[in-house]
Amino acid sequence: MKIKISNSVIYIFAALSGLLFGYDTGVISGAILFIQEQMHLDSWQQGWVVSSVLLGAILGAAIIGPMSDKYGRIKLILTSAVIFFVGALGSAFAPEIWSLIIFRIILGVAVGASSALIPTYLAELSPSEKRGTISSLFQLMVMSGILLAYITNYAFSDLYTGWRVMLGFAAIPAAVLLIGALVLPESPRFLVKDGRVDEARSILEHMNKHDKSAVNYELAQIKKQAEIKSGGVKELFSEFVRPALVIGFGLAIFQQIMGCNTVLYYAPTIFTDVGFGVQAALLAHIGIGVFNIIITAIAVAIMDKIDRKKMLIYGAIGMGVSLLIMSISMKFSNGSSVASIICVIALTIYIAFFSATWGPVMWVMVGEVFPLNIRGLGNSFSSVINWSANMMVSLTFPALLNYFGTGSLFIGYGIICFAAIWFVQFKVFETRNRSLEDIEAELRSYKGVEKLQKDICTQDATTKA
Repeated sequence: MKIKISNSVIYIFAALSGLLFGYDTGVISGAILFIQEQMHLDSWQQGWVVSSVLLGAILGAAIIGPMSDKYGRIKLILTSAVIFFVGALGSAFAPEIWSLIIFRIILGVAVGASSALIPTYLAELSPSEKRGTISSLFQLMVMSGILLAYITNYAFSDLYTGWRVMLGFAAIPAAVLLIGALVLPESPRFLVKDGRVDEARSILEHMNKHDKSAVNYELAQIKKQAEIKSGGVKELFSEFVRPALVIGFGLAIFQQIMGCNTVLYYAPTIFTDVGFGVQAALLAHIGIGVFNIIITAIAVAIMDKIDRKKMLIYGAIGMGVSLLIMSISMKFSNGSSVASIICVIALTIYIAFFSATWGPVMWVMVGEVFPLNIRGLGNSFSSVINWSANMMVSLTFPALLNYFGTGSLFIGYGIICFAAIWFVQFKVFETRNRSLEDIEAELRSYKGVEKLQKDICTQDATTKA
């Protein structure tokens, strides 16, 4: 197979589904203000409209992730692009709440599929020394999609049915993704597993800029791992995979229960609760989105220069402190403009820490830690857990907000941030600057979680010394 497009174009088109991921999950934050008013939704109905895309995401991650091990990454990326297009237009023309929920579930299938497919695909295409940066392009695209959603929300907020345009606009990037996916190369690791070694070599030569020694070394490692028979659920829960499974499960849950998507989905609602008007809330949301992009771009640039564990720990500290400050300002605001400003600043800092650390690092590590013969299944499992936690948090947030109030509720999310520090310190091993095959070989050489963690702690202590 001859590839006539540059590596940069390949990476950008591959990560483009992240833009749709971000847009379709972020656009509802502004649209719900108008849907709620026009369809007269109560708090639980509001929660279902927001979180229905998450239910679809659970299904998409559960079904399409494992299928990628059988049919390849590209066919399923194309499939997800078609689903994105249909779901966006269906949501835009939905006549009432239930059809809206159904089309957002369909849309969610593509969102979940992208979350399971793209981190794996990018990780498998990129050289180990650049894998963190390239894999985190997915998160940069997610944040770009969220910003695009915020801008669209504000641009059409004066139209009575502007929410339909907000939701339907996603059909445009979906069409671009569909066209772009037609020129993307298949994963060389999938091709080797499928017996198409010559095609895999051609792609590796292109991605490694015709460095023969690098290609020969990588291809030899891939062939060795590909000889291992494809595994299933039994191997996913086997002893040697357990350290990777713990990382995938734990990071996927913590990324959500620290409250990140309640802020992304409900920020305008939070702003109106502390005294902002609707237009001011949507405009403030755009400002946060721009800041988000800048921070995520910085994170992409430094991803392969700082250990993943350090980024997660410092991120959790920053997020926890920001949430506690935001909670205190909300509790004592009483219409105070100063307290409202403090709240906005704290919320912005919180999102910045998330965008620089837990947002990209979780997806990068999930794409790295699982063995080749169950990589699609492992990524699918982690994505299902992530989207399930996302749905649980998003569905319950409006009701919990009514019951506890913003101040008390975000204190709880802040405490969870500090609990995440313990998890990262004792249950996560470092993956930076290591090939996927090296990570797998190390997993297969250990017997159980405890020995692996003990060795990693010893290595960390030696490095510091």
